[in-house]
Amino acid sequence: MAERIIRFCKYWGQLFLLPVYWLSFLFPRKKTLWLFGSTFGKRFADNPRYLFLYVSQHRQELGVRPIWISRRKEIVELLVRNGYEACYYHSWKGIWYALRGKVYFFDNYAKDINFWQSGRAVKINLWHGIPLKKIQADNRFDAFRHPENIWERWKCFPRTISDEKPHHYVLTTSEFLRPIFESAFRTKHVLVNGYPRNEGMLTQGFINLYTEEEQGLLDMISGRIRKESLTMVYYMPTFRKSEEKFFEIIDISAFNKFLEQNRLLFCAKLHPKSKLREEFEKIDGGNIVIIHPDTDPYVFIEASSMLITDYSSIYFDYILSGKPVLFFDYDLEEYLHDSREMYFPYEEYTPGIKAKDQSQLEKGIQKTLQDPDRYQDKRNNIIAKMFCRQRNSSVRRLVDMIKEIVM
Repeated sequence: MAERIIRFCKYWGQLFLLPVYWLSFLFPRKKTLWLFGSTFGKRFADNPRYLFLYVSQHRQELGVRPIWISRRKEIVELLVRNGYEACYYHSWKGIWYALRGKVYFFDNYAKDINFWQSGRAVKINLWHGIPLKKIQADNRFDAFRHPENIWERWKCFPRTISDEKPHHYVLTTSEFLRPIFESAFRTKHVLVNGYPRNEGMLTQGFINLYTEEEQGLLDMISGRIRKESLTMVYYMPTFRKSEEKFFEIIDISAFNKFLEQNRLLFCAKLHPKSKLREEFEKIDGGNIVIIHPDTDPYVFIEASSMLITDYSSIYFDYILSGKPVLFFDYDLEEYLHDSREMYFPYEEYTPGIKAKDQSQLEKGIQKTLQDPDRYQDKRNNIIAKMFCRQRNSSVRRLVDMIKEIVM
């Protein structure tokens, strides 16, 4: 009961910050001060992470001062310890820079940095995926964006202010996707360019920085692969109501035996919003490794040999690595009926074996690893549609685009 009251007060208490937002329009913004944040200020991940690292490592050449803003002190300490600029959200410096920064880069909403002090800042939504499933305003199952009555509209009012205040630009990866992003985000201001996270995965254009947890997991996974001659299978499901069926379909003990017999290391990373975190943490052991949901998923792609997913957009990025994908779509009908519609025909846009139960999953893993190039032509066709032809140096092109907008 107490938690519900606290959540209620925090949610509706946002309205008292409106005068702060209005006052933030009075502060002059410095064109060379660029601010970055990710996932409501709680992660160092995704497109903002890789763009921040690039700009930081080339700041003198670019003439830009990048600063990461976070609600987690350990992220700030990690960055500062490694020579980057970062500030805690509630610190005086964090507040000052939020009022002075000309450009906000984020992957969800402006509150990844600090919405209430963002007046007159240029807001660039780098987003966090290429959509297979319908997103934002296109998702008719989203009660927030499609309220059924006046009461539902009123309940969503505070969130409408802080989450949905229009960003100025949103990033996507190809002209093919432009109309989808225009519709989903209700905007004509769509930038087309490669995602920074993909350049971080594919090239050596800048040096990555791992959190302690990411480095520890990487060392453990690569050590086991090397010492035990294992093959890493990377499992990344999306979140939805029916994901709990995983434990109805999979016999963990039998699955672990299958992994041991086939010398496989099954590394599972849930979506940060997944409600199955505790259940998955309980099965960590043997040839199953649970990667913390708040880590950056792109860190572990290089060590993997194949991806297993369902409807997560991660597979679009993953196929750029040239590695195969298996689709574990055990709840496809429920998902389409209760959670999301899709932009594209599912079978046509999912280049890999489909599995609906444990037996099919195990056989599918074996077949995929035995013939990793089986769906390569189909993967290439999807890459041609979903990504710009010039994927190298995409981060520098994006920086030049933003400089042209704000300078």
